[in-house]
Amino acid sequence: MTALIRTRQPDTQAEQLLLDAGTPPLLARLFASRNVHSPNELHTDLASLLPFQSLKNIDAATNRLMQAIRRQERILIIADYDVDGATACSVGVLGLRRMGAHVDFLVPNRFKHGYGLTPLLADLAAQRGTQLLLTVDNGMSSAAGVVRAKELSMDVIITDHHLPSDELPDCIIVNPNQPGCDFASKNLAGVGVIFYVLMALRAHLRAQQWFAPGRLPEPNLADLLDLVALGTVADVVTLDHNNRILVTQGIKRMRAGKTRIGIRSLFQVAKRDMREAKPFDLGFAIGPRINAAGRLEKMDIGIACLLADDPGEAAALAEQLNELNRARQDIEQSMLQEAVALADQIIIGNSLGITAFHSGWHQGVIGIVAGRLKDRFHRPAIVFAPAGNGELRGSGRSIPGLHLRDAIDLLSKRHPDLILQFGGHAMAAGLSIREQAFPDFQVAFETLLAEVLDQDALTRTFLTDGSLNPNELSLQTAETLSRQVWGHGFQPPSFHNQFEVLWQRIVGNGHKKAGLNCGGRVVEAMFFRCTDELPAKIRTVYRPVANQWRNQCELQLHIEHWEAI
Repeated sequence: MTALIRTRQPDTQAEQLLLDAGTPPLLARLFASRNVHSPNELHTDLASLLPFQSLKNIDAATNRLMQAIRRQERILIIADYDVDGATACSVGVLGLRRMGAHVDFLVPNRFKHGYGLTPLLADLAAQRGTQLLLTVDNGMSSAAGVVRAKELSMDVIITDHHLPSDELPDCIIVNPNQPGCDFASKNLAGVGVIFYVLMALRAHLRAQQWFAPGRLPEPNLADLLDLVALGTVADVVTLDHNNRILVTQGIKRMRAGKTRIGIRSLFQVAKRDMREAKPFDLGFAIGPRINAAGRLEKMDIGIACLLADDPGEAAALAEQLNELNRARQDIEQSMLQEAVALADQIIIGNSLGITAFHSGWHQGVIGIVAGRLKDRFHRPAIVFAPAGNGELRGSGRSIPGLHLRDAIDLLSKRHPDLILQFGGHAMAAGLSIREQAFPDFQVAFETLLAEVLDQDALTRTFLTDGSLNPNELSLQTAETLSRQVWGHGFQPPSFHNQFEVLWQRIVGNGHKKAGLNCGGRVVEAMFFRCTDELPAKIRTVYRPVANQWRNQCELQLHIEHWEAI
């Protein structure tokens, strides 16, 4: 596929400030091209976190939680069924219990209850004798559930980070993205929001002398930062300065072995070295295993693993999650092959988007398949699966240049009877439609894309950090880069160079390994999901990686794009 390769341009003034502060030249260039304007933005100590006081309704939320703790009311956490929801739930349970709260949790079943605090979940909570409902990573679209909770004499506190809908729930809301909130970072994940609520709650309880060495010791909330880092990375929120602090501190704890037994067990089943933990491990090894529980079974398994105190129990739960992830991969691969066949037909017809449906697909993995289709064809992709009762549930992934949630919102306004419900972000969204409406949705979505999508957006563009000199193609460069925290909005560095192909061979399940020469420097490279014969000379976009193999560490280039020259 044709691609454009562009180079990030660093802010030269910021780059000089970073150099003057002692930042290595390569890192200074990389940071200055990622909107780091001063050395202070590289500080990752907890004292540099934004203060909780600027979160709207934080005092009201902490006062109600303090009341519940003093009265020993039953608090029930309503969680979401992804990694952010699982970690947010675990942080909430652990933090509140350490402050003396009577707290339990309930995770909706993706296939039975739907998303968020629904009236049905409010009924279930009331049956448990709940007096205070606390949502984590959900709630902004739960106006009806809040109404039902109040009818059942329960108070509700919503902690969430998703964009609000037109109708806000009538309760206490802590969400940096709600109207009127002055919190400087709008990029907290759900787990970050509940962590901030706990920081505020601890401060208020401390001021009232709630903690005492002989009675209830003051909790060290830093113990929860491994969970905060995992949820933040896995939810692919923007790693602004505040989020980089949370993730850096959490990963430091993992590398030092100061982490939950469940996380340690997940590293073991994923065959990853926790002493070398990186955001990549959290996003592509640990996170998917927890997510598999919410996709195929119930997220209770994932939360139980994260909360486990017994090593044997944690190991067994981690293995169970590992097996679920294998099953998820098998289902995904089968669906992907069918969806690609459909997408091939669509692309041949010059469609701007991909909409795919099959009656045998599993709704737990449609988001992953949509992401794979989006990556393969560089088109917005929405994949549907049966949801029962004659309805389809869809999950979409977008490309730069199309705000997917806003596009679906516009579609719902133009065709009021077409979409039953929807929600999401710029790059990912979910929706439900009637099965018989799928052909109409295809036409309407394609018509909308023709109006709102710039044709240039359909050309895949790689934004790199320029080229590396042959002497910079080294293990030291890869190790230097691996020690930093990169992620969404603070993209991992990639570079482009021309290479001579010296040798090549197929490895694993459809991947290719090759030896490349650049100016006399010979390096090994991995071409994932590639079986094509490489020409003698290629131009590539790549990431330098410090690859661990049989107790050896060596430089390897991970190729993101290649083309003949």
